[in-house]
Parts: sequence; C-alpha cells; structure tokens
Amino acid sequence: MRYFAILPPSTAGDHPQMLAEIGHFALILTLLVAVAQAVLPMLGAIRGDAALMAFGRSAAALQALLIAISFGCLMTLFGQGDFSVKLVANHSALSQPLPYRLAATWGNHEGSMLLWVLVLSIYGAGIARFGDNLRVTLQARILSVQAMISVAFLAFALFTSNPFERLFPVPLDGAELNPLLQDPGLVFHPPLLYLGYVGFSVTFSFAVAALLEGRADPAWARWMRPWVLAAWVPLTCGITLGSFWAYYELGWGGWWFWDPVENASFMPWLIGTALLHSAIVTEKRGSLAGWTILLAILAFSLSLIGTFLVRSGILTSVHAFAVDPERGVFILAMIIGATGTALALFAARAPMLRSGALFGSVSRETGLTFNNLLLMALTAVVFLGTFYPVIMEAVSPTNKISVGPPYYNLVFVPLVAPLLILVTIGPMLSWKRDDLAVLGKKLLVPVAAIAALLAGLTLWLGAAQVVAALGLALGGWLVLGAVLVLVRRWWGAGGFSWRLVRTTPAATVGLVLAHAGLGFTTAGIATMTSFAAEKILVMRPGETAAAGPVSVTMLGAEEVDGANYRALRARFMVSQNGHEHALVSERRIYTVSGSQTTEAGIGVSPLGNQYVAIGDVQQDARGQGLVVRIYWHPLVGWIWFGGLLMAMGGAASLADRRFRIGAPQVRSPLAPNLVPAE
Repeated sequence: MRYFAILPPSTAGDHPQMLAEIGHFALILTLLVAVAQAVLPMLGAIRGDAALMAFGRSAAALQALLIAISFGCLMTLFGQGDFSVKLVANHSALSQPLPYRLAATWGNHEGSMLLWVLVLSIYGAGIARFGDNLRVTLQARILSVQAMISVAFLAFALFTSNPFERLFPVPLDGAELNPLLQDPGLVFHPPLLYLGYVGFSVTFSFAVAALLEGRADPAWARWMRPWVLAAWVPLTCGITLGSFWAYYELGWGGWWFWDPVENASFMPWLIGTALLHSAIVTEKRGSLAGWTILLAILAFSLSLIGTFLVRSGILTSVHAFAVDPERGVFILAMIIGATGTALALFAARAPMLRSGALFGSVSRETGLTFNNLLLMALTAVVFLGTFYPVIMEAVSPTNKISVGPPYYNLVFVPLVAPLLILVTIGPMLSWKRDDLAVLGKKLLVPVAAIAALLAGLTLWLGAAQVVAALGLALGGWLVLGAVLVLVRRWWGAGGFSWRLVRTTPAATVGLVLAHAGLGFTTAGIATMTSFAAEKILVMRPGETAAAGPVSVTMLGAEEVDGANYRALRARFMVSQNGHEHALVSERRIYTVSGSQTTEAGIGVSPLGNQYVAIGDVQQDARGQGLVVRIYWHPLVGWIWFGGLLMAMGGAASLADRRFRIGAPQVRSPLAPNLVPAE
C-alpha cells in the first residue's frame, strides 16, 4: 500500500525546497547561452571580429558553470530523497545506500541526458581553456559547432526529458533504482562511457571547423589528437568496466554477449581507434587529412547512434534507459541533421584540402592505411549485425531474428587476425618508404619466436586446439612486438643507453602499453573461448561437483538481510590443484521493486577464475535443492587487464609534452584559411 504526504520526509516541517526550480532555470539559461555561443563566434570567424570570437571562450565557460549548477541541484535532490521530484521518486528509495541514491542521478534517461550535456559543456570549456595554441578562427568555429550540438541536446532535455518535473501528491518513498545498477561498477561505468561518447563531439567539431576553413594541416591534426585520446581512454575504461560488471553481476559467467547496446559502445571505439592512427599520419606526414576528417565525423555519429539505441524503445536490454518512440525520433532527427550536414560539407570541401606528401607502397603510412581499412570493415560487420534484426523486424514485425556469436565468429574473427598481425608490423616500418628486405630482417626474430611458440602450443594442446594456439600466438606476437619497440629504441649502435631510456617520448610508452594490452586481451579471449568449463546442477549441503579442474562442495545456505534487500546466501568450498578456499554466492531480492539479482562468488588468480553462482530453489527426484552454476575461466582476467593496459597507454600518450607545446602553424601563401588541393 502506498501512502502520500504533502512533502517528502526530508523536507517535512521545513519550507519547500527550490532546488528543482533553480536547476530547471539554470538549464534554461544554459540553452540561451549555448544559442549565443553557436551563432556569435562563427559570425566573428567569418568577419574577422576578435571580440565576437573571444565571446565564444567566455560563453563556453559560462555554459559549463550553469549546467554544473543544474546537475548539482539534481544530484542533491537524489541525495536528499526529495520525492516531490518525479525523477527522484521513480528511480530512488530511502532504503538505498547513499552512493546508489547519488548514482541514480544518471541511472535513468532524464538524468543521463543531463550528464551528457554536462560532459559536453566541460569539453567545450576545455577547448576554451586549453586551446591557446589553436588558430583564433579555428577555435571560434570549433566552439560554435560544439555549442550547436549543445543546443540540440539541451532542447531535447528541456522539451522531452525534463529532469526537474514535480510530482503531486508526494509519495513517502520512491520506486527504487534498477537493482542491476546498484553496484559499484555501474556507479562509474556510465560516466566513463559518456566521457568517451561525448568526447568525440570535440573531434567532430574539429572536423567541421576544418572543412569550413578548408584547411586540415599537420598542426590541425596535432591539436586534435589529444582530444581523440581524451575520448578514447575513458571509452576504453568504460567498455572494460562494463564487461567486468556483466561478468560478475549477471551470473551467466560470460564477458561479452554481442548485445546491441554493447555493440553501440564498441563501434565508436573501433572508429576512434582508426581515427587515432589516421591523425598520426596527418600530423607526421600531412597525408590522409580527408580520411581523418571523415573518421572524426563517423566516430561522433556512431556515438549518437548508441544514444538512439538505448533511448528509442527499439531494443529491450538491461542497458536501455527509455522506451519512448517520440524521444527516439528526436534523437534520430539529431543524427540525421548532424551527420547529414557534416557529410554534405565533407563532400563539398574535402577536395579542396591539401593531399599531403606521397608515400610508397611499403611504408608506415601504408601500414596505418590498411589498419584503418580493417577497422572500418570490423565496424561495418558489427553495424550490420546490430541493425539487421531491427530492420527485418521493421519490415516484417512477425519475422523476428537475432544475430549472435556464430555470426561474429564467422565474419568478425577472420578480419581481426590480419589486423593483429599488422599492429606489430606497423611500428617497424619507416615513414615515406621502406624496403622489403630491410623489413624482413626486422621481422626475423619476432616471426621465428612466434613460430616456435605456435609449434610448441600446438604440440602441447593438440591439433584439435589449433585455433586456441593461434589466438595465444597472436597475443604473444602483440606483446613481443610492443617490447621490441622499446628494445630498438634503447639499444643504439653503442649498446644499451640510459639516455635513450630517459628521453623516450610518452607517446612511445603509450604505444607499447596499448599494443601489449591488446596482446593480453587477445590471449585471454582465445584461452577463455577454447578452454572454459561449466557445470549446471541442483546441489544440497555436503554435495560436490566439478567443472574442469575446479571441484566445488556446497557447505550450506541461509537467508540474510541487506540494506535494502533480502538474500539467499550459499557458502562453498572450492578446491583446485590441492588448494582450497571458501566462496560465497547470493541471490538477492530487493524489497521495494521485488527484482532479483545474482552476486557470484569468484575466486581470482592470474591463471584463471573459479566462478560459482546460485539460482532458484528447485525440486527434483532427490528432494529440494539449489540450482548452482560452476565455471572454470582460464586467463579471463587477462581480458580486462589488457583493456586497462590499453587505457593506460592512451593516458601515457596524452601526457606527451608535444601536445602541450602545440604545433607550428603553416600558412599557405595562397590564402589565409583556404588551401587548395595539389
């Protein structure tokens, strides 16, 4: 039974709080400032008006301040449990621990959109604050395009997704945050993803601004590359954390399901990786400028598509925020408007960009070009697998199909293998042109080492596990290739040099960490896919079961009370290779919503995880027992360790002092802004 009061418990007896109204008013002011920022700096860049261009920097800072006030008001309302606000009442409860009440701020559609525009404004303020090395006209245009994006999302938040809507009569308690989101991993997962998604808005703004100026030179690429890294690093962390959360929270024992919403974050990551490498070519050699611009447009477009997937109602997923088709149409219109306008501008202006220096068929530029083509092909594979079922259902509602691991194993994996091989070869190539004979000498040691590793793995694992051996060998190939980058740098003609160690650029260290991380992830995936073992059965206290090398004995089960849930807790003794330790698994029922979650018991080691999850009580021929899932996951931790290592590599590259120094501006003798094609 639900009881109501005039004011929520947190404000009863006090004057009604105005935080919701303050937050709403700040959001309206933010929209007005964003409109001015979208128009005036662009006009200033066209006219050469320094005052109007300077206004863009001030407006960006003011916009960030106002939206921070609005978001702070909403978070305070959640923290206080002010159920006079509809959003708070629908996604929070007094019994929730405070961290999850605060995390509920972005654990819903309206709050997550407010977080989106907050991150968007922070990036805009960052361009204003740290863009001193940018051409004044370029910075003004970037800030203007960034504000145009803000206008679209602020209008979406205000007119379709107002987070400050009041509720009357006021309930004494709320409806609770989705229990699946009441987890430490999900406190940080969405903000990290948004830092990545929204970060690509900056590269989009750089691309559109370059097209408007008709100029994308090495200095432009140098200025843009830190912003690519600033988006790519948190997106990598967010995907890694999301995978780990799904592994331990959902109780199914998997690390990736090819869920459409998982794919929605993976596609921008693939294109962002291609963009990062393409920008290097443009920065170093002045080549592939048009390609770099196109990738910058596509990276943000795919981020918008991810937003559309979780808010349009076309998907049913634990990741989905909203099921309102009208909101989906609004976002679809934004995607068409932003992407369509940018691509039309690209078609009109890209031929006017300088083509850059020529390079040979055997060169680092060629290697990075093939890297980009493979990443684009992988993105196309994921895009097709994600949207084909949606398109088929739209055409024929009764003809529902699903695309799962068999499709990706058949199409995705064959494209990944040559990409991983190329990742190690690329850094060995010289810029402009190289010689196959010289390259062959560089490859002699790593190829021989990996060939020996592959032969040894095949003999050890058996011919039936040749795919696993290939995966492990590819992982070794990537790690060895990363190490050799440092070896070739630190050992000069006179031998090992500490001076060369000290002068190693941070970007080189970042490359090594990222490529090595990809190697660990590859080895973990190959081992997990080929050698994981599982056993699902009904168990009772005292019974023992095994999965692979893991033996599990059930010790007992009991009911326990949590902060806002009741749980069935089962205790197990796990044995492997003569070592024993206890694990606890829970099945939680949340009192407000009645939802159930699984808290798996996981024994972690560098060589693999023992995983025990419990299900419902079940009756069989032997009486009443508990459904238990037992898994052995060899090297599964390497998957997430590799992801974090890749993120660390990106962060190390971001710390490179060359990005702080900036790049010299090369002025065309023909025109100040427009550089015609060669």
